Amino acid sequence: MGKDSNENIIELKNVKKIYRMGKERIVAVDDVSFTIKRGEFCCLYGASGSGKSTLLNLMAGIEKVTSGQIIVKGKNINRMSEKNLALFRQNTLGFVFQSYNLMNTMTALENVELPLIFKHIPTRKRRRMAKEMLINVGLGKRLKHKPKEMSGGQQQRVGIARAFVSKPEIVFADEPTGNLDSKTSREIMDLIKKMAKAYNQTIVMVTHDRSLAEYADRIIHILDGRIEGIEILDKPDEHQTQDNEAGILQAFDTDPDSLPVAEGELITGTS
Repeated sequence: MGKDSNENIIELKNVKKIYRMGKERIVAVDDVSFTIKRGEFCCLYGASGSGKSTLLNLMAGIEKVTSGQIIVKGKNINRMSEKNLALFRQNTLGFVFQSYNLMNTMTALENVELPLIFKHIPTRKRRRMAKEMLINVGLGKRLKHKPKEMSGGQQQRVGIARAFVSKPEIVFADEPTGNLDSKTSREIMDLIKKMAKAYNQTIVMVTHDRSLAEYADRIIHILDGRIEGIEILDKPDEHQTQDNEAGILQAFDTDPDSLPVAEGELITGTS
């Protein structure tokens, strides 16, 4: 798989989304065009009601454009059948939600296994992959806990583990820290950034919080459904620590039941 950081992985061309309510026309997204490169962390930033979440839903194929084109990995997603679009989302995309969207009757381990079940990964392998990912996000001792037995920050860590476990090329995050306090929010954002960097994934995040937007490589300012401006953030030299990033991939418990797989095999996404 190409890892060229100059390759456009998402491209929007003159995208419009209009909702009709009776005789009223609401223009949620108005003639928006931009590209996102492979491995980029891109933030859609704007106030509530600016159209940024609608834009994310359009890019993820959750909603259909009224006009224009959205090209993801060279494919026009608006021309896909529902079945092909569902398969494309399953194989290419991961999602982190503001409200965690965990299954309350399932343990943390079972929640993280879900996307792997849909990919028909054998039971032992998917359990190992889910366990490793939960260890990576700091929840190695909470594998059997259900959502109601965890804090909001812990639940969101489960959500991140689930989003990343099948190693999707693109992760969409819609206000991923919206229900968390500021300290936990920073921890969650550090985690998302490190996970994406470790696996060369593309992140598209929606937020109204400027301090969170600054985790991105590029901020696209959205106002009234249009692009108000694009800001490229100057980053200090390759973040303080590649050690920190490596730490994401290593933290394995020492008990024999949590045997690590070889690096690079951690999440293969294939059966």
